[in-house]
Amino acid sequence: MMNMGEGGILDEQTRSLAAPFVFVIVILFQFATKRLQDLKRGASKTDKEMQLREEIKQLLKEAASYSQPSTFAQAAKLRRMAAAKEKELANYQTHVTQEMKLSYDLYLKVLFIAKVLLHIVLVLWFWSSPVASVSQHLVQPFGRLLSWKIWGSSDNFLQVGIIPWLILCSRVSKFVCRLV
Repeated sequence: MMNMGEGGILDEQTRSLAAPFVFVIVILFQFATKRLQDLKRGASKTDKEMQLREEIKQLLKEAASYSQPSTFAQAAKLRRMAAAKEKELANYQTHVTQEMKLSYDLYLKVLFIAKVLLHIVLVLWFWSSPVASVSQHLVQPFGRLLSWKIWGSSDNFLQVGIIPWLILCSRVSKFVCRLV
């Protein structure tokens, strides 16, 4: 009889750790997705890009210093060189942006596939067992939604199923990621 009691305690401990475990996994995936999207939007400026910007600024500054009619040809030449550098910078930025977008898109797709596979594994793992037990009076109007596929309650505690828990964790993690 002692073993059955210990098994019940272990089962209860596993169940009590399942909900935070699932939540932590879901929020980690959400943070990773947000980080990749932020990196994709604001790709950092490279050294070459900053060097080209500095050269353009210097050429335009020099061209502005030539204000005499006799130096007009030199100023025009410097402006044309600055325009060529601006065109080179635009081409470089387009190339780098496209390259970064493709690599981040690949990472986001891999992360999405991993997230879907993880959700499937979690659903299969916890399909017939509850993820957590919550007092019925805390979730009074939503009790049936949270206990979907896990019927039954004991001692005024509601058994929470994996699918509602994953939905709830996903919504909360998106909200938390927006705040951070």
